[in-house]
Amino acid sequence: MTNRHSLLLRASWLLPLVCGVAVFVAWPSMAARRVTLAPEVFKVEPPNWWAGHSIGAAGNPLRVLVRGRNLHGAKVTAKSGISVSRININDAGTYLFADLTISKSLKPGQYPLTITTQASSVVAPFEIAAALPRQGNFQGFTQDDVIYLIMPDRFANGDAANDDPAVSKGLFDRAKPRRYHGGDLQGVINRLPYLKELGVTALWLNPIYDNNNQLDTKETDNGEPSTGYHGYGAVDFYAVEEHFGDLAKLRELVAKAHALGLKVIQDQVANHCGPYHPWVKDSPTPTWFNGTETNHLDENWQTQLLRDPHVPAEWLKPVLDGWFVNLLPDLNQNDPEAARYIIQNTLWWLGATGMDAIRQDTLPYVPRKFWHQWMTAIKREYPNVNVVGETLDGNPAQVSFFQGGVKRWDGVDSKIDTEFDYPLYYAVRDVFAKGQSTKRLAEILSQDHLYPNADALVTLLGSHDVPRFMNEPGANAAGLKLAFAFLLTTRGTPQLYYGDEIAMRGGNDPDNRRDFPGGWNGDARNAFDPAGRNAEENDVFEHVKKLLRLRQELEPLRRGALLHLMLNHQTYGFARLTATKTIVVVINNNPQAEAIEFGLPAELRLADGTVLRNLLGSGPAVKVENSKLKFTLDGKATVILSQ
Repeated sequence: MTNRHSLLLRASWLLPLVCGVAVFVAWPSMAARRVTLAPEVFKVEPPNWWAGHSIGAAGNPLRVLVRGRNLHGAKVTAKSGISVSRININDAGTYLFADLTISKSLKPGQYPLTITTQASSVVAPFEIAAALPRQGNFQGFTQDDVIYLIMPDRFANGDAANDDPAVSKGLFDRAKPRRYHGGDLQGVINRLPYLKELGVTALWLNPIYDNNNQLDTKETDNGEPSTGYHGYGAVDFYAVEEHFGDLAKLRELVAKAHALGLKVIQDQVANHCGPYHPWVKDSPTPTWFNGTETNHLDENWQTQLLRDPHVPAEWLKPVLDGWFVNLLPDLNQNDPEAARYIIQNTLWWLGATGMDAIRQDTLPYVPRKFWHQWMTAIKREYPNVNVVGETLDGNPAQVSFFQGGVKRWDGVDSKIDTEFDYPLYYAVRDVFAKGQSTKRLAEILSQDHLYPNADALVTLLGSHDVPRFMNEPGANAAGLKLAFAFLLTTRGTPQLYYGDEIAMRGGNDPDNRRDFPGGWNGDARNAFDPAGRNAEENDVFEHVKKLLRLRQELEPLRRGALLHLMLNHQTYGFARLTATKTIVVVINNNPQAEAIEFGLPAELRLADGTVLRNLLGSGPAVKVENSKLKFTLDGKATVILSQ
């Protein structure tokens, strides 16, 4: 610095001390700088919308969120056919909200928004998109479906070009369980024929949101940094993770799945974003999150308090406002702007892709009144789209509290269509892996009266959040086959976890997320093909495939009423019946053969002399005599009996 510059700098600081005048004599004020700096736009959310949508119509405008810089005092204008109102800008001038009312007759095309401040103007891109056809899209799932859960990064690598993208270099390493392994949307597309052959009818993909582009030093495994391979740490709710593909590839997957008769369920996260989302350092509103990065409550997992009418409101704050695992920023659905953002984002993904249903993560940690609002918006636009919520709890009273269809003590009907049946999941593990009494199954089923609709529950043997069935103490392939037999013949909509159909192993996260063998070029074997499976894997696969075929062929296994017929320590018999057909299922969880004998209630309509064939195995037919069935059932075996 020259002496001249030094003297000028000292003089600028001395001026207010000598003269008593404000410092703006030497330095422009903040207000002046706001006027002189040109506005910038980094992102518009949503980037597009549809004419004729329930949101964007008169009285219910679309609220766009513009992220940028120097947006203070901005005005927003749009092309003919879009009117702009209600402009709000945060104090930092980095976020702008504007309401758009879109003419129903507006044709698809580019309709940029012009943002003007006293300094200058900038154009923000915005598009009116062509709406996808209703026929064949937005279908929802039903009891006729079987859901198959896929973690895209661990299923199959269809495009090696996105293994280590330029924007996020260094996150790919198959040798490390918390790095990206290369599975992607193209890999799922390539394996659609395998899934069709297996007999599933709906695919649930773990989140495909764009995640952090660097190693995550906040989430570590024995000191090893993690990545967003799992999808639950979104940094952009309007983009597809580049390791998986892009929006066009996701649309291709949905279209090709639909062409094969397979539905697609999106995993959505309304409770939190990722710790590296731009909002964490600079939020659109002061109350966008519950707390801040440096000052927030920690989640305490006490979700049972939410159904207790006697607890003070203060006790609920850690549950509803706490940051998940003290890491994931808790979105505040009581903030009207945040709530509106989440609702519009849900509808955008559906409209942009044609997906059929939603799996909603960490359901209890969000206020129930928001779920009512969210579900109302979904059903208004896409009446057939349904939602399954995750309440990972073994108590039917807890899970049932969050299923919609009835107002609870708080006066709120969540309107959530259904829940995962984790209470039955725990019972299935206890019985068929650990050898506990089959009475555990009936004990859980006896509490179905707590649910507004128990038949709609999504039943499961496993998921990405729990160790694999085969890692349970005492588990073996014979027990797994019995578990599948029960899962695919009892009430509810069953869900399979990728690889369980070939008895994959895996302990706690991330070991339960191993790569599917054969999903990568160069794998030692290809378990997608019978020749690449060992004897145990192929035995379980063929068993599941046969059960899925029977379930598809026999309406009572999908929609029939459930009736207990016999219940002993290690044997369980039940019927599934419709108005025209009855199916009898008997499971022997003992390793040795058991003599089976039980009476047949009149409502089964099985007269003496009726011969029932075993559709699952090659055993002899069974005849109804004296309104009873009497036969010997092999150890660790199931029969499915039908006329």
